[in-house]
Amino acid sequence: MSVEAQNTSELPRLVVNILVDQLRTDYMEAFSPLYGEDGLKRLMAEARFYTDCQQPFYRADRASASASLSTGTSPSVHGIPSLSWLSRETLQPIFCVDDNRNKGLQTTERTSAQRLLSTTLTDELELATGKKSIVYSVAPEREVAVLMAGHLADGAFWINDETGSWCSSDYYGAPYPAWAAAYDHANPLSGRIKKLVYESVYEGALMDFHYFQSLSDDHQKDFKHKFEGNRRYRLLKNSALVNDEVVGFVDRCLQGSYIGRDRIPDILNVGLYAGNFDHRSVTEAPSELQDAYVRLDQALAHLMTSVEKVVGKNGALFVVSSTGYVDNEDNGSRLQQIPTGTFSMQRASMLLNMYLAAIFGQAQYVVATYNNQIYLDHKLIEQKQLRLADLLARSEEFLAQMAGVRQVYTSQSLMLSSWEPRVARIRAGWNAACSGDILVEVNPGWTIAYENSTEYTNQGEAYLSFPLFFLGADIISERITTPVTTTAVAPTLARCLRIRAPNGSREAPLVLK
Repeated sequence: MSVEAQNTSELPRLVVNILVDQLRTDYMEAFSPLYGEDGLKRLMAEARFYTDCQQPFYRADRASASASLSTGTSPSVHGIPSLSWLSRETLQPIFCVDDNRNKGLQTTERTSAQRLLSTTLTDELELATGKKSIVYSVAPEREVAVLMAGHLADGAFWINDETGSWCSSDYYGAPYPAWAAAYDHANPLSGRIKKLVYESVYEGALMDFHYFQSLSDDHQKDFKHKFEGNRRYRLLKNSALVNDEVVGFVDRCLQGSYIGRDRIPDILNVGLYAGNFDHRSVTEAPSELQDAYVRLDQALAHLMTSVEKVVGKNGALFVVSSTGYVDNEDNGSRLQQIPTGTFSMQRASMLLNMYLAAIFGQAQYVVATYNNQIYLDHKLIEQKQLRLADLLARSEEFLAQMAGVRQVYTSQSLMLSSWEPRVARIRAGWNAACSGDILVEVNPGWTIAYENSTEYTNQGEAYLSFPLFFLGADIISERITTPVTTTAVAPTLARCLRIRAPNGSREAPLVLK
């Protein structure tokens, strides 16, 4: 009896996994008259286009989104709930990828992915091929590059905030690659930044296009920003011009390394930016946000063309997704009719400690606050032979009565009520090892004032959708409006590469063919 072998499609030679910070479906589609034919329009026409992609957890940021995309799971499992959190041992903030055990390459920053608790897609590919695959991550921000790269990548590269040079960590091996060093030597950002001016990229008839109501006044269309002072490199990374820097470095990577050159599949992770200039609101800088999408379109077109020149049109699999959050928008506080207010975490924690002391005896039960979270002293509570559950219950009741508070969640309530859809999303973004004991949510439009006097505007509850694209590798082109989550990307790509999904992922792969 003979068995007839079935033809199987070839593996992609290069998976290009592109994560765009703050990319939104509504803005992306609204600005389409400003695009060329080879970037976002091509993705919307030729890719498998999921219009409604969401993060399965609450309050995403760059770090938690990057880690969730690469691991296929939520912060409660992969261990990166935010950019930084409070150490219970030192009561000092911990940045998600800081690691003093590793030395920086072209930087003094000491960095690794050791706080990422689960494997990534790239880790699984390296394990499956015996480290024969080539994996690089390139992004403006350190945390995006590292958390997308995972533990076993060949390199993670980001722009140094102090010098503007591209840099890495010896966590991924040393020395610094010759092709990367040659790029900075030939065209250093430090030598160009004084001459860089950020102004509108579109001209002529396109200048008459406007999506935002505030653009109806002609004087609001023009803008010109220079990059000066101590924040010049940080400011560049918070502008649409940073995509040019990323694409230029990726070009050098494609030309100078062996990525995509053989039949063993490789992965190139790329981070791009679609947020507003210097994190300003739409009302402050509508033209800049509109321009950001035009420049993003050009960067994607350039990137896809460069990749296909190396691996061929049938050799690449492109994935484009979003971090799934947006910067704080104008909450209407300038208009007296809009309900708003300021909630002080420091004042709330002081009052809470006084309340707990009156009930359980004089002591410092609240040891710190960080962001919208309150940390209790577990050792003290144990020494006084008190039940943590009792203090949490009392704290929840007390804080819920304060002005501006919409909801209070404790570690106990999150664990016991995770079956409720809203609580399940908050629980997915909470990690027992590093998150606070109490989370405070304020009313929409309110601002939380932190101990360091900076302010955080509540993001509110407005529903936003983000796009997800798969293009190449015989994937069927289709526009799909059924909601999906970003944590489905890693297991889907694992199936395309015929490898195991990351070890923390429980998502079912999406059907692409």
